[in-house]
Amino acid sequence: MEYRILPHGGEQISVIGLGSSSITGTEQEMTAVLEAALQNGVNYFDMAPSERAPFAAYAKAFAGRRDEIITQMHFGAIYKGGKYGWTRKLSEIKEQFEWELNHLNTDYTDIGFVHCTDDLEDLEVVMNGGLWDYMKGLKDEGKIRHLGFSSHNPEVARRILDTGLVDMMMFSINPAYDYRKGSYAIGEVAERAALYRECERMGVGISVMKPFAGGQLLDAKTSLFKRALTHVQCFQYALDRPAVLTVLPGVRNMADLQTALGYLTATPEERDYSIIGEFTPQDADGICVYCNHCQPCPKGLDVGLINKYYDLALAGDEMAAGHYQKLPLHASDCARCGHCESRCPFHVKQEARMREIAQYFNQ
Repeated sequence: MEYRILPHGGEQISVIGLGSSSITGTEQEMTAVLEAALQNGVNYFDMAPSERAPFAAYAKAFAGRRDEIITQMHFGAIYKGGKYGWTRKLSEIKEQFEWELNHLNTDYTDIGFVHCTDDLEDLEVVMNGGLWDYMKGLKDEGKIRHLGFSSHNPEVARRILDTGLVDMMMFSINPAYDYRKGSYAIGEVAERAALYRECERMGVGISVMKPFAGGQLLDAKTSLFKRALTHVQCFQYALDRPAVLTVLPGVRNMADLQTALGYLTATPEERDYSIIGEFTPQDADGICVYCNHCQPCPKGLDVGLINKYYDLALAGDEMAAGHYQKLPLHASDCARCGHCESRCPFHVKQEARMREIAQYFNQ
């Protein structure tokens, strides 16, 4: 395993971590995956699965090994009824955190993350609704070793960085989201690149989510570029960005774990992702690349983000539906006025797309 150093604290973090949002199987099977990850040097674990069930596997795999493990716990992810949910209710967040600590037989998390802060209105709630003060208090008590946050939005991320209190950021990074011949995901290309450099300057580490764009980049049929990249190429791309310490692939089972660990033995030729320099804007014709050139929408829809969460849901990201539902406006609110289609540089038929998305999310 290769390791990188967290600037504020000095912890050694494995470059391949483990994302748990997709892990499945019996408790025994999930425990075996986690134990195999540990045996192969993985020491960084994201603690936001799509269901509550994996926590029992965490408890078994981590027993007696707490000092070897770096946990990334999310304040805002809850599991009432056993399924992932999103909340800003402080009472629910406190209850969930204490349950996780007790269940894992520990009294702290290495990284305490504000979970999924993507818009300025939500950031206002986080900073002035009690959550941020609660987390700062936990850090003072030693129950959180390092403060951090997860986001997909560079503007929101910059505002949290400006507090000067965070040591780690979780951000979605891959060749598609950093698409250099147009913008993709949230934020312009230059804005995203500047964010990584700013993290590096401030000594804030980055843990990477969505390294394969929800699996889309691994299949030519779903890739923005209409060409498939490999897991290894996506890992190397993310690890080459400034401030990145670890990449967290969503691992479903032992086979996925072995695929991720394959990065460690890959040749320089296999790690080479220079192929992305061949991609052209024409590759994206007819595909929403979330660039938001259609803005402003007369009805106020975030067209790019609606499309993004739909594509991620289709690709198997079980949390995408929850992120979609917390948007203030949805595909069903589309007025079908033709504004976005008239401005789209990629000729996407958004009116039909919005009907499709609304139907998918049962609106």
